[in-house]
Amino acid sequence: MRQSSLVVVANRLPLDDNAAPDGACEWRRSPGGLAGALHAILDGTPATWVGWGGGVGPARPLPDIGTLRLRPMSLTEEELRGYYEGFANSTLWPLYHDAVEQPVFDRGWWETYRSVNRRFAEAAAEVAEPGAAVWIQDYHLQLVPQQLREMRPDLLIGFFMHVPFPPPELFMQLPRRVDLLRGMLGADLVGFQREQAAHNFAQLAAKLVNARGADEAILLDGRVVRTGAFPVSIDVAEMQQLSARPYVVNLARQLRHDLGRHKKVLVSVDRLDYTKGIEHRLTAYSELLRDGRVKVRDTVMVQVAVPSRERVENYRGLRDRIEREVGRINGEYGRVGEPAIHYLNQPFDRADLAALYQAADVMVVTPLRDGMNLVAKEFVAARADDTGALVLSEFAGAAAELEDAFQVNPHDLDDLKETLLRAMDAEPADLARRMAAMRAHITENDIHAWARAYLTSLDLTGSLAQRLPRRRSPAAARG
Repeated sequence: MRQSSLVVVANRLPLDDNAAPDGACEWRRSPGGLAGALHAILDGTPATWVGWGGGVGPARPLPDIGTLRLRPMSLTEEELRGYYEGFANSTLWPLYHDAVEQPVFDRGWWETYRSVNRRFAEAAAEVAEPGAAVWIQDYHLQLVPQQLREMRPDLLIGFFMHVPFPPPELFMQLPRRVDLLRGMLGADLVGFQREQAAHNFAQLAAKLVNARGADEAILLDGRVVRTGAFPVSIDVAEMQQLSARPYVVNLARQLRHDLGRHKKVLVSVDRLDYTKGIEHRLTAYSELLRDGRVKVRDTVMVQVAVPSRERVENYRGLRDRIEREVGRINGEYGRVGEPAIHYLNQPFDRADLAALYQAADVMVVTPLRDGMNLVAKEFVAARADDTGALVLSEFAGAAAELEDAFQVNPHDLDDLKETLLRAMDAEPADLARRMAAMRAHITENDIHAWARAYLTSLDLTGSLAQRLPRRRSPAAARG
């Protein structure tokens, strides 16, 4: 295996589960998501990506994607259950999202999580050249920074948490809290989406391992661990280019026709996950229909729920509940050939997604808790005509940046109902002002700005950031 000076370590490789018929590999792109976020900055940057390719059994060799080399990791059925479905997604995920669902603590899962993290660390140590930078991603791999430091103290190690990092009173519930915290403290730089998360982390370091220092610089075992907030973003130019394609423009026009040209179209695009607030959203819309404040003849909702973690029991139960509720609402309020809600539980092509963004009058992004939510930013980038409204949860990381959205507390159903109505009834001039301000912000603070800010803070010289491709202007992207 050739070695690299920049190594990305993430749970998943950025690939479709199935290679193309000619054997070529392509970026795996889903609504939002880590692979989508890193696509623009690694497409053209010499690097190695260590990650799981999906499925169980031995990992098959994979060809390079341009300048990106792939180091596939294998998982056994037992490891998939214990490391991924178990500790990562049934213990850490719910706890980090305000315990919306009760976390499950299982000692066997912990042992599997630790051993899989060690294998990822060993793979990173193998492919990293002397003095390389290794950028570890997210909650699946919280032990890797410290494990890797013990193997390769010569490396520059960064860690970025894409999901929320909880307040101390929640984190303290974890049975292996010290091990997880020390794992993250093995990094030279620990990045979060929001400043509050970095503050939570520093508080826990002081409480659990007697670290000293401030939020931005934690002193432990003779080392300085730096922290900071680096809100992740999207490739704005790419989304604008995609949205301007004739196919997408024509599809958006067709969607408007099919949904009803005269209707207000509300759209939501989520992974099928209990943190996304889908059930709350359906309840609010159902009550608006019940009370006659919204009528099927002049309003329609489109809910896309991309399948997710279908082997985990909580997710199967959520899917069943949502399907029953959509059926109930359509049965009570729909008319022949005119449902109240169009529900799509399937993967969505990015071009089709861009068309859906353009067809929406109101984009409804109301997670109960979210590290960032890139769908909100994609919607704004797709609306070059300054039309459309964004209803956005206060508890999405994106709310700190997209201040001109119609912000809402999704736990408060009355607030959610009133906010949906305000967004639907807003004046075009007000919508244009809001959209232009939000688009200006994300254009300035796009994925390139995020990567440069993080990598510059990691090496403190800017030399890592200089390797990244230059940001494309929207005009150049369209050309």
